[in-house]
Amino acid sequence: MLGAIIGDMIGSPYEFGAEKTKDFYLLSPSCCPTDDSMMTIAVGCACAEADLYDEDSFKTVLCEKMREIGRLYPDAGYGERFYRWLMDDNDTAYGGNTNGCAMRVSPVAWAADSLREAEKLAAWSAEVTHDDPEGIRGAQAVAAAIYMARDGADQDEIREYLNDKYYDLDFTLDEIRPTYRYTLTCADSVPQALMAFLEAEDYEDAVRNAVSLGGDGDTQACIAGAVAEAYFGIPDELQEWGINNLDDTLQEYYFGYADELYE
Repeated sequence: MLGAIIGDMIGSPYEFGAEKTKDFYLLSPSCCPTDDSMMTIAVGCACAEADLYDEDSFKTVLCEKMREIGRLYPDAGYGERFYRWLMDDNDTAYGGNTNGCAMRVSPVAWAADSLREAEKLAAWSAEVTHDDPEGIRGAQAVAAAIYMARDGADQDEIREYLNDKYYDLDFTLDEIRPTYRYTLTCADSVPQALMAFLEAEDYEDAVRNAVSLGGDGDTQACIAGAVAEAYFGIPDELQEWGINNLDDTLQEYYFGYADELYE
């Protein structure tokens, strides 16, 4: 799950678009965890504490953890509708179809015992806020890619599965980069983030691919980094940098759920 968090931090200076190049300063002093990291950690905590076979249990714990962590960091960059949900105590979803549910989903793919379970948990994790079909689709596609990567599938196999079930991936980053623009919808940002992984040669390359599109840089790098971690692993120096850029509270949450899921 650290791959998502590091991707978010690397992309954070470029959240609203960047120069359309892969040749940017990777570890900028302005890199920081955003709402993507906070909510990824919240999903991880829910995966560690909830009954993963009980939808009500999972969703209840997830809502609690998202609000617990989110309210500690109210200025992390949440979308307007999600922020209202976060600060309220009403668990009714608001029909979101944006990429917020896709950027936070990675822990479910590490907690799941099968591809089908990863997709089921991804749907549950999305539905508490983003219950629009396109939002759910985005979360499931990311979780499926991560699960397949950690299960040994190669990039061609992952692409074929995603293309058949979720999105038309008949494009290249070079083709879309000149005209691609900032967008928050799953339909117009998740396929591009997944392609950033599918064209990558290693973890860093995946994150650079995502940021170079000039779109929602932190979220697309978060998604690409989450899949790239499962496929390539993360270089030790980047892991150390990522952990050190979390404050003590976030480190405690992160290591708590990561250790529990590992066990």
